[in-house]
Amino acid sequence: MPSILFIADHRLNRSPSQRYRFEQYLDFFKTNGFDWELSEIITKKDDAIFYHPGNYIKKAIILLKSIFIRFNDLRRAKQFDIIFIQREALLLGSSFFEKQFYKRSKVIFDFDDSIWLLDTSPENKKFEFLKNPAKTKINIAHAHCVIAGNKYLAGYAKQFNPNTAIIPTTIDTDFHKPMPELRGFDSSLMQMRDDKKIAIGWSGSISTIKHFESSIPFLKTLMAKYPGKLEIHVIGQASYSHPEIKIVSKSWSAKTEVEDLNYFDIGIMTLPDDEWAQGKCGLKGLSYMACGIATVMSPVGVNKDIIQQGINGFLAATESEWVDCMSQLIENNDLRQQIGLTGRETVVKNYSVNAHKDAYLEVLKSLIK
Repeated sequence: MPSILFIADHRLNRSPSQRYRFEQYLDFFKTNGFDWELSEIITKKDDAIFYHPGNYIKKAIILLKSIFIRFNDLRRAKQFDIIFIQREALLLGSSFFEKQFYKRSKVIFDFDDSIWLLDTSPENKKFEFLKNPAKTKINIAHAHCVIAGNKYLAGYAKQFNPNTAIIPTTIDTDFHKPMPELRGFDSSLMQMRDDKKIAIGWSGSISTIKHFESSIPFLKTLMAKYPGKLEIHVIGQASYSHPEIKIVSKSWSAKTEVEDLNYFDIGIMTLPDDEWAQGKCGLKGLSYMACGIATVMSPVGVNKDIIQQGINGFLAATESEWVDCMSQLIENNDLRQQIGLTGRETVVKNYSVNAHKDAYLEVLKSLIK
């Protein structure tokens, strides 16, 4: 049986990038003749240290330990038919391991962000000098195949490796699915309860909370326009708050993610129009849409390909556009439900695991022929 060694930062079911890029295909790979193993460099225990402020000596030890883990992977690399590198082999600025894997086995390099740009979590700014985003082009060049999350990323990759395939970041629509009862839909009456506040929600890591905070001006306008009718939900870190608006905050959890999302009546995805955001794969918006949540996104990058204005969601750039689109959804229950239904259909058809699993399988098969 052909085998794959997945090279990644985190354990299973910890990182959204890993979950949506390859983890949700693992059972499918297995049933189609590919055995696999995951090699992560940050354990659950290390996680609690590495992504929190301080503990610099312990963080340095984690980085040193990661080098030994990768040398062990290198020692046994020839035992695997394919080495699948998700974003990078090491959290440091070296491409040493990518080059060495390339000499020993067939390598797939997968990425879903503009990782050739510097973007460090706030907790680890002091380690920024150890990173080298320019290594991305070296890693791409030292791969037998590159998988990019969208056409913008593929355009960058093809400069250094013509064997580049586009596989969108996908959603398991059997897992991410609507729970309309959580949004106050009374199935016995086939209508929304009048007493329920409308929940406007955002989900993401604390490192991208700045994107949510760009929505504060229009959220304040909406709360003044609809006093007592709205709630603002943020999924990411339970301790998060903002001085200008009241927020219902929850920590992200794989076990409760779908249920927590389904409390949203409207999901928002605000992004700046910059080079980093151009490479985003729309995951946040797609996860809302898969759950049947009416979604409004910034018209940046792949979002413009996903959304048909007023049909399966809305795109909004300026504050007035955000207020207008959100107001339409706030005032019209039927519109919210219809947009949510059509949004889910879009994900099932174009951005689901089932829609792309065969293409993924063909990439693997092409490397072992």
